[in-house]
Amino acid sequence: MTPFIAEIIGTMLLILLGNGVVANVVLKDTKGNNSGWIVITTAWAFAVFVGVAVAGPISGAHLNPIVTLGLALVGKFAWSQVVPYIIAQMIGAMLGAFLVWLSHKDHFAATEDEAGKLACFSTGPAIRNYTSNLISEIIGTFVLIFVIFYLAGPDVHIAAAADAKIGLGSIGALPVAILVWAIGLSLGGTTGYAINPARDLGPRIVHSLLFKGSSDWSYSWVPIVGPIIGSSLAALCYLMLS
Repeated sequence: MTPFIAEIIGTMLLILLGNGVVANVVLKDTKGNNSGWIVITTAWAFAVFVGVAVAGPISGAHLNPIVTLGLALVGKFAWSQVVPYIIAQMIGAMLGAFLVWLSHKDHFAATEDEAGKLACFSTGPAIRNYTSNLISEIIGTFVLIFVIFYLAGPDVHIAAAADAKIGLGSIGALPVAILVWAIGLSLGGTTGYAINPARDLGPRIVHSLLFKGSSDWSYSWVPIVGPIIGSSLAALCYLMLS
C-alpha cells in the first residue's frame, strides 16, 4: 500500500467512524439517538485512533491537511508531497462521508431536521459569529498542532531516514486520540471543532450532492481558514521556541 492510498483509507476510516457517531446521535430512530456530546467527542477520539493505527506505519497518518502543512512548515515533511497528501485526504473524507450516508440511509430518510442531517457531514457554529467562530477554530487547531510537535519531540530519529514517514503515526495512535478528545471536550462546543479542512469540506461536498437542503456554504470558509491560520501560528511558535 502506498502512502497516497494509506492517507485515503486512514482518512476514510476517520470520517466514517467520526461522522458515523454524529449520525447515530442526531438521526431519528437510531439506537444512539440523543446520547449526547460526550459520546460524540469520545467516539471522534477513537476514530482518530483507528485512522492513525491503520495509516501510521505507511504514510505517517497525517489524515488532515493542516497536519501536513504544519509538518512542512517546520521542515519535517517534504513540500513536494503536500499537495498529493491533501488530495488523498479529501478523497478519503468524501468516501467516509458517503459510507456514513449509505449505512444510515433509512435514518436520513426518516429525519426531517435538515440541520441535523448536515451535522452528520460537516461542522457548524453553536452561535453564528464568524469572528468568534474563526478564533475558536484557530485556537483549537493551534493546540492540536503545537502539542503534536512536542509529542513527536524536536527530533525524530528513524534508522531508515529516507523511507521515514513523519506524522501522527510517528507519535502513536493513543496520544493523538487523547489530544483530540481533550480538544473536543474543552474547545469543541463552539464550532464542533473541525480543526481539519478535509474533515469539513469533503463531507460538505458529499452532502451537497446527496441532499437538496442547504449545505451552509456561507460558513464553509471558517473550518478551512481557521485551521490554516492555527497551524501556521503553531509552526511559527514552535520554530521560535526551538
